[in-house]
Amino acid sequence: MESNRQRKVAQIIQEDFAELFRKQASESKQSILISVSDVKVTADLGIAKIYLSIFPQEYRTAVMKEIEENKPQYRNFIGQKMAKQVRIIPQLNFYLDTALDDVEKLERELRGEGDNPVL
Repeated sequence: MESNRQRKVAQIIQEDFAELFRKQASESKQSILISVSDVKVTADLGIAKIYLSIFPQEYRTAVMKEIEENKPQYRNFIGQKMAKQVRIIPQLNFYLDTALDDVEKLERELRGEGDNPVL
């Protein structure tokens, strides 16, 4: 059960990272869409799990690698944004959210376009 404080901190992180990734995508030469699909914060506000959806799929590993390499800069960025609202800036853990891919795969299977034979 999430507390109100956890939800507020998660919402702030989600909004700030969504804006940051939107700006980075507009400045990039490649057309990559990175959306922050969810943020979960631990009860002590020490760790934030950030779930990202990255499109197109072929850039996922490269983008996730770059994000992992730049984690200190992202933590500094969020620290500046949240400095007045929290005492401790949470550690950031980024995860790839593949929920939309799973839904698409399931829909393809139901239409009979996948490996599953149509009965």
